Amino acid sequence: MVKERKLNVKNIVKLVIIVVLLIVVIVSINIIRYKNSDKYKLKEIGYNKEQIEDILKLDKEYRKKILSMDYNEFLLDLMKEKYFLFENVDRYLEYHKKDENETAKNVVAITNVESDYDHYTNTKETDTSKDILMLVNKYNYLSKDFVPQNIVEVKNWYCYGNASLREDAYDAFIEMFNAAKKDDVTLIINSGYRDYQDQDDTYQEFYDIYGKNEVDKLAAKPGYSEHQTGLSMDITSYDETADTDFEDTEEFKWLQQNAYKYGFILRYPKGKEKITGYAYEAWHYRYVGLEAASKINELDITFDEYYEYFVK
Repeated sequence: MVKERKLNVKNIVKLVIIVVLLIVVIVSINIIRYKNSDKYKLKEIGYNKEQIEDILKLDKEYRKKILSMDYNEFLLDLMKEKYFLFENVDRYLEYHKKDENETAKNVVAITNVESDYDHYTNTKETDTSKDILMLVNKYNYLSKDFVPQNIVEVKNWYCYGNASLREDAYDAFIEMFNAAKKDDVTLIINSGYRDYQDQDDTYQEFYDIYGKNEVDKLAAKPGYSEHQTGLSMDITSYDETADTDFEDTEEFKWLQQNAYKYGFILRYPKGKEKITGYAYEAWHYRYVGLEAASKINELDITFDEYYEYFVK
C-alpha cells in the first residue's frame, strides 16, 4: 500500500510538472504572438487603446503603413477621410509638413487634385473627349489650336458688349436667365468664350497691373483658362457698381440657391482657393450639366474634386 501511494504521488507530481510546463509553453507562445501582433506594436509606437481599435479595423496595407512610421495622429485623421487615397499618403504627409495648420479634409482634397504641386508644373493636356466635363486648370491645359464646336454669339439682351458661348451652355443660361427674371433678378454675361490669343492678352494685362507675384492668383495663363472651353462665363448685374461687389447683389444670392438647377456651378468658391488654385471669384460660373452640378452642390465640393472622383 505504501509503495502504491508513493507511485501515485510521483505520478501526480509528474502530472503537475507537465501541466505547469504546458501552461508555461502556452503563455510563452501567447506572449510571443502578442509581441508580434499589430496591437502590441501599435501600443509600443504610442497609440492609445481607442486609436489601436480604429487602426485594427483598417485594411492591411493601411496598418502596414502606420506600423512603418513613428506615432502620427494626423495620419489617422487622413485615413478617416471619405476621399483618402492610399497611393497619395506620402504626398499628404509631405504637404502637411509645409502647412501644419491645414485640416486633414483639405490636405486630402488639395493633394488629390494635384494642387500640392507648384502651379503650372506636372501639367498635361486635358482630355477634351469629356466634353462639358473637361477639366481645365493650372495642371490641365488646352492646346493653342483648340476651338470648341458650336460657339454662338450671345444676344445683347443677355450681355454687356460682345460675348459668345458654346450653344449648350448658352441655351442653359437662357433658361436660367428666364427663371431668375421671374424672381425679379437679372443676370448679365460680362465675359464668355475667349480664344487662346484673347486669354494671352488678358493675362498680359493682369501681369502689367498686378505683377509677377500676383498675376497667377487672378488670371490663367493662355491654354489654362476655362474661358477657352466656351463653357465658362463671368456674370454681373445691373446693381453692381464700382463700389459694389457682385457677392453683395441679389443676383449672386439667387445664383447661390439656383445655379445648379440649370447645370451651372460657382467655379472658384470662397475657402477653396488652395484646391482650385484661384482667388475667390463670385462672378465666374461654369456649365457642367445638371447631373454634375447637382452632385457638386450636394457634396459641397469643387469641380476639380468632382472630376477626380467621378469623371477621371
